[in-house]
Amino acid sequence: MDWIQALILGIVQGLTEYLPVSSSGHLQIGQHLLGVNEAGGLTFDIVVHVATVLSTLVILWTEVTWIFKGLFKWDGQLNNQQKYALNILISMIPIGIVGLFFKDAIDALFQESLTIVGVCLLVTACLLALTHFYKPTERENISPLHAFIVGMAQACAVLPGLSRSGSTIATGLLLGNSRKSLAQFSFLMVIPPILGEALLDFKHIVAPSAEYIAEHGEAAQIPMIALVVGFLAAFVSGCFACKWMVALVKRAKLIYFAAYCAIIGIITLCLA
Repeated sequence: MDWIQALILGIVQGLTEYLPVSSSGHLQIGQHLLGVNEAGGLTFDIVVHVATVLSTLVILWTEVTWIFKGLFKWDGQLNNQQKYALNILISMIPIGIVGLFFKDAIDALFQESLTIVGVCLLVTACLLALTHFYKPTERENISPLHAFIVGMAQACAVLPGLSRSGSTIATGLLLGNSRKSLAQFSFLMVIPPILGEALLDFKHIVAPSAEYIAEHGEAAQIPMIALVVGFLAAFVSGCFACKWMVALVKRAKLIYFAAYCAIIGIITLCLA
């Protein structure tokens, strides 16, 4: 992977992590079109995912600091910040179960053809289209039950081509949650799982086993300049996409992304 390919893939990751079009699916399509060798791909994935997490913290810094200001206060009952943090923890349960028991099976799907990506993009299109036609009465606060259900949507979105933001936002809207609260919750709930997965995968890069090297190749095969360029590209484009998507969810104009996912899904199936 050279720095130009890293720049393109970093921009793709940053934009599609927040736009409801599937970052994993677009990365696979991008790697296929650019002819990028998969050796060291895990290192690059970790770098660009951490970059997008940082962009979330930058754009939603006010919300993050609001949570921490009240997180460790106790007045005899849970305050709003503690309830919010609890909902985030509840939303992490499904993705945690998937990560612990099905990680190898999920990783294997990323080695398959583009067929899975194309099908999952079409599923994403259907979910987004439903939010345009079904509009229940909105609730201001996300309940623990709804947080768990949205978390289940996030767990399903580990499939390549099934958009995480699209699945969680669409699920939350179909449950009748407030668009404003859901936009922020959807982006904040992904921070702990991404950082946790990055830490778990990082140990393979620092001290790779013989089995890991045989399966994934040497992580050092990606030049440092490519990693730096990919990180910066993902961070800058992620800041732009996160800010845009938060505003877009509040206006609820997601039908255009449904059409886009449907078109890209069909094209991907033709390329598979």
